[in-house]
Amino acid sequence: MTEHTIPDSSALRGWRTSSYSGPEGGSCVEVLDGYRAGVPVRDSKSPAGPALVFSAAGWSAFVMAVGTGGLPGA
Repeated sequence: MTEHTIPDSSALRGWRTSSYSGPEGGSCVEVLDGYRAGVPVRDSKSPAGPALVFSAAGWSAFVMAVGTGGLPGA
């Protein structure tokens, strides 16, 4: 994968709030399914801001680590 960031993520359509975002609505992470270069992730409070693009395996590992408390300070 050569693309690691998307400078203006508002150019892409189909963002959804991650099911792992908190129910409070203040700290929401949005993800985009079906992006050929990986899994774009952005801050919902900044829809025209940048998105980070993770490999599918990297994103899955991160989500699993968060879900199981496997991250320091999580």
